[in-house]
Amino acid sequence: MPELLSPTPDLHRSWTAARREWGPDAHLDGAGPGYEDDVESPEGFAAWTEKLRGYADRSRPVGHGSVHATHWWIAEGGTYLGAIDLRHYLNGFLLDAGGHIGYGIRPSARRRGLATWALSEVLHEARILGMDRVLLTCDPDNEPSVRTIERCGGVLEDVRETLVGPKRRYWIDLGAAGPRR
Repeated sequence: MPELLSPTPDLHRSWTAARREWGPDAHLDGAGPGYEDDVESPEGFAAWTEKLRGYADRSRPVGHGSVHATHWWIAEGGTYLGAIDLRHYLNGFLLDAGGHIGYGIRPSARRRGLATWALSEVLHEARILGMDRVLLTCDPDNEPSVRTIERCGGVLEDVRETLVGPKRRYWIDLGAAGPRR
């Protein structure tokens, strides 16, 4: 049974294996380290996971261009399967291209319904934070993400050109009539 975990150094080896599956230059949606983050050494990885956990603390400032966000890792039996993050609010870039929620499933764990499961769980967390609706985006040709978002109640607003290329933009209403876990 999968679970959502706060980022932890305990999954360093498994996270590193997942990163190799994606390839060295891949952007890891929901779990991507910055260029300055050392994720290779155990010490650097522990510091990075602590930084990710810290983004959820609204009393702490975040860096320029960042927003407060809660990060979870999707894991099962001590194996890192993917990640999902909930951005507590949007800046201009996220409103245009990134949305409130980002997620990614390692290639060897895909086609198991993990993204749909994790997104449903995080929509519940968004409600707890008092959010009324959330924005999700994906590449126009990313059919698995299109299906995941639509299964969870996403309504297509439009497809538009953004700073990072074309994106499909979906809103999910979290009100009384919105999707439930």
